[in-house]
Amino acid sequence: MKLYDMVKAPNPRRVRIFLAEKGIEVERVEVDIPGGANLADDYLAVNPRGLVPTLVLDDGTRIDESIAICRYIEALHPEPNLFGLKPLEVARVEQWQRRCEFEGLFNIAAAFRNTAAPFANRTMPGTSPAFGQNADLAERGRVMTGRFFDALEARLSESRFLAGDRFTVADITGMVSVDFAKWVQLRVPESHANVQRWYGEVAGRPSARA
Repeated sequence: MKLYDMVKAPNPRRVRIFLAEKGIEVERVEVDIPGGANLADDYLAVNPRGLVPTLVLDDGTRIDESIAICRYIEALHPEPNLFGLKPLEVARVEQWQRRCEFEGLFNIAAAFRNTAAPFANRTMPGTSPAFGQNADLAERGRVMTGRFFDALEARLSESRFLAGDRFTVADITGMVSVDFAKWVQLRVPESHANVQRWYGEVAGRPSARA
């Protein structure tokens, strides 16, 4: 297998952390997104959407979307389980995984892409049409990220991890979201003691350095 990656980008990082939790190493190919390498012909031949990560299997089959890749790896290597076992746990993992994507990563990306110079005409990812930066969308992203931090605090006041009493893929997405927010100078408030406690635990795992 070969993983088309970008070391700083949040979505490929989710896959790398997932692989590290499973103890799996794969060949990696770095794709320079700020430099536009994801829109070059050679990469579009790998992924016509121009997105990372992309996992290419030994037979040439390609899988993109971070969680789709993680689900494939989980099916091949079910232990340690990261998507839930019993029905309620599976549902909670899915619930918080999606909330971290839609309330966290989505809003942080809006703030980032609408302010970062390399994305002045690339505020939507990959091969999407060109759109200029919008200060209102950036501000909306910042405000909604604050609300996301509040949601994490409320959840983690009643649970050690996002889906329950153990680490799952939801925590991977949550941690990556918190780190991505730093790109737009947004940090979890010190008053959010439960998020601070949780973040210290998940960021201290060896896989977080993947």
